[in-house]
Amino acid sequence: MKQLVSLLHSLIFVFTFSAFSFGVLAQTEVSKLVCEYHTNPLGIDVLKPRLSWQLVSDAQNVKQSAYEIRVAESASDLSKKGEQIWNSGKVESDQSVNVIYGGPAPESMQRFYWQVRIWDNNGKASKWSNPTYWEMGILEPEQWNASWITLSNEPETEDSKPAQYYRSEFSTSKNIKSARVYVTSHGLYELFLNGEKVGDQLFTPGWTSYNKRLQYQTYDVTNMLQNENAVGVVLGDGWYRGNIGWVSANGYYGDTLALLFQLKIDYTDGSNEWIVSDKNWKVSNGPIRKSDIYNGETYDARLELDGWTETGYTETGWKSVKEIDEPKDLLVAPQGVPVKAVEELKPIAFITTPKGEIVYDMGQNMVGWVRIKMKGKAGQKVQLKFAEVLDKEGNFYTANLRGAECTDTYIFAEDGEITYEPTFTFHGFRYLQLIGFDEIPSKEDITGVVIYSDMEPTGTFACNDEMINQLQHNIQWGQKGNFLDVPTDCPQRDERLGWTGDAQVFSMTAGYNFDVAAFYTKWMKDVAADQLDNGVVPHVIPDVLNGQGGATGWADAVAIIPWSVYKIYDDTRILEENYPAITKWVGYMNERAGDDFLWTGDTHFGDWLAYATTQSDYPGATTEKDLLATAYFYYTTTLTAKIAAIIGKPQDAKKYNQLATNIKEAFNNEFVTPNGRLVSHTQTAYVIALAFGILPESMVDEAADYLAKDVEKFKHLTTGFLGTPILCPTLSAIGRDDLAFMLLNRTEYPSWLYPVTQGATTIWERWDGQKPDGSFQDVGMNSFNHYAYGAIGEWLYSHVAGIQVDENNPGYKKFLLAPNPGGGLSHVKATFDSMYGKIVSDWEISNGEMNYSVVVPANTFAEIVLPKAKVAEITMTDDLKSAAKQTGTKVTVSVGSGTYSFGYPIAD
Repeated sequence: MKQLVSLLHSLIFVFTFSAFSFGVLAQTEVSKLVCEYHTNPLGIDVLKPRLSWQLVSDAQNVKQSAYEIRVAESASDLSKKGEQIWNSGKVESDQSVNVIYGGPAPESMQRFYWQVRIWDNNGKASKWSNPTYWEMGILEPEQWNASWITLSNEPETEDSKPAQYYRSEFSTSKNIKSARVYVTSHGLYELFLNGEKVGDQLFTPGWTSYNKRLQYQTYDVTNMLQNENAVGVVLGDGWYRGNIGWVSANGYYGDTLALLFQLKIDYTDGSNEWIVSDKNWKVSNGPIRKSDIYNGETYDARLELDGWTETGYTETGWKSVKEIDEPKDLLVAPQGVPVKAVEELKPIAFITTPKGEIVYDMGQNMVGWVRIKMKGKAGQKVQLKFAEVLDKEGNFYTANLRGAECTDTYIFAEDGEITYEPTFTFHGFRYLQLIGFDEIPSKEDITGVVIYSDMEPTGTFACNDEMINQLQHNIQWGQKGNFLDVPTDCPQRDERLGWTGDAQVFSMTAGYNFDVAAFYTKWMKDVAADQLDNGVVPHVIPDVLNGQGGATGWADAVAIIPWSVYKIYDDTRILEENYPAITKWVGYMNERAGDDFLWTGDTHFGDWLAYATTQSDYPGATTEKDLLATAYFYYTTTLTAKIAAIIGKPQDAKKYNQLATNIKEAFNNEFVTPNGRLVSHTQTAYVIALAFGILPESMVDEAADYLAKDVEKFKHLTTGFLGTPILCPTLSAIGRDDLAFMLLNRTEYPSWLYPVTQGATTIWERWDGQKPDGSFQDVGMNSFNHYAYGAIGEWLYSHVAGIQVDENNPGYKKFLLAPNPGGGLSHVKATFDSMYGKIVSDWEISNGEMNYSVVVPANTFAEIVLPKAKVAEITMTDDLKSAAKQTGTKVTVSVGSGTYSFGYPIAD
């Protein structure tokens, strides 16, 4: 009887496994529909938007064999063939990412509902997905009916000026079908309708190259309208006319704030109405007396305008606005990710410093502000100051903020308790100091409001080493703090600029941690817009340094970031759109190099902040800038050749491949000895040469040996901004994982973990921003939230955990799962939410046994590489074992979608 039961159980298992393997029982569903990387985007101006979806199935080896998309103007019309705007028909294709809409050209403000169904590899059709939509914005400048309006006769001052408050009232008497607000400003705006804030976006309209591109936002306000309505908009200086660019100068883009607003109301009877900004609006100043990103906000509650965003407000003292002639052809719909208040933190400690300062420790170096409940008396002025660190005595430390005041000031209107938070400023801080308080708030009265571009988290990395976990935490928080509409270098001092070099070295790590496709798409538009006619790419984007640019490793962001986005998201459009800018940059480098193909003699940042020492016999790891410039000239040229081939320009590809060949020959003749030694005998020089593939094959082993010996000699890294991101990947590529893990695990200066030992919660700008004795590096440049060195994250995901993108099958359509245990780690788990779904790589070593579990999303393929394994010793299903390949000490297994587990005794 027991044998019979056992046999039945076996048969049930076999049937169930087979059913799930071949899709007999499982129903494939279609989910997570996105348009241009957004869910239900409102107000876009992409004329041929791209549509993506995911397949969800419990079965293994599920693939899409065909799809059908249908589009209509309402969800109910999707199933009515005669009412559809477009139907793709059944398309035999496995493409489910960035499928281009092929229907009629969209019109302004037109909404499109869409859904999709797919056929799997067994020919079985899925159900139609739930409907989703996208809606167009305003596509023609002539469709802006509103006038730009401003406050006339504003007092002149070199300091920050008061915020401006605009208002108007209007009536609606008919039944409303829908209502949309389209709004932008010179400066930052906050919009209210009938007393309520419209939307949850912050720092709108965002930061772009304002003199070339100005974003507007679209809001659905259908449910906010009443019979009698009031609209109010407050404008602050922001990036437009506030202090920007680390010099004490405001008004870079202009000295006049202005508002452009229009509301389109569609009524159920088929008519419509426009409410627009014009000469009939009123304007006043109010309680926000100063609003500056660097210096903070001054709020005088005695000047509050109670009820100004509601109907029936008495506009005593308000002025008529002035209409001004400002361009509307620069207006663009946003493609990026809006800034929002995403998280909240509570202080972990209250501190009275040795100087007697009242300080709160938020426990995390964050970006945003505090919301504070506080008591005061009429006319009392209190201040909130912000800092990243305490000094070695435990006192509040702000010297590294340079000229940024980072101070919010509040003046009480009357005796009592209020809750305050600023509007148009943000701070990079862990510590909050309160000044001028009679009654000290409790920790519960203070909330840290964390703001950043609201990117979808996509990656996790965790292991059995808590210091490395803290490093991963610091990398992600560094990205949060600096991805605030543009990828800034730092969020706290008088800088906060979109440095191109920082962004390019971090771009792949950024793409593991968060969905950055839309974020980079938006920013690259400004890179192209601010590029000079001669091809120079400015150092910072948006360019507020008056055209300073052309630095190797920085300007190359014009090609490297689109290439990263292509690899991560299978996005060929970003290659196409940026190709003119890429080729202009290569053309500039080619002109500077001249006939000998060596880019020499120009000014560059070099391997910025590389290891330095006070030892008299070793001045530091200085890598010759000419070597770096010529190497990047080569690398970006090779990328340009690849991009040309991908976007259908074979003759260009041939031309750039030949140029790269010429550069390579010149580089080796100039900078490499016959024995493979580089003229700059530094870690950065070798990793750049090896990673870029610029050395001839005959010299690779020698150069690799020089690199390894240098690391062995110092027992620490000596690299800066350009060398650090590729140091561990290059050591691993030459077979020296032992050295790569040694560098990872090192806790003494210089290392990634040294800041962790000092209590860091974000990545530092310098390896020794705070020294072991508690003293600080040079105050002129010492940020404690600077993500560039966090680029080690790419190696953690791709090498240690083993989730690797394949540039020949971009977007993780086919990818590699190749973990690499080492460094004493016994357990690593990483996840990554690709455009196809979640990828999981989870390995653990216990008692000499390697257990490896993976998840491969539907409609993808993975090549699994098991380290230190033998086929015969691996526990896996028979079909996988029969297809497994032994190559040296590694076993390779190719799989389709599904969940798989492997176990085997791992070799020493």
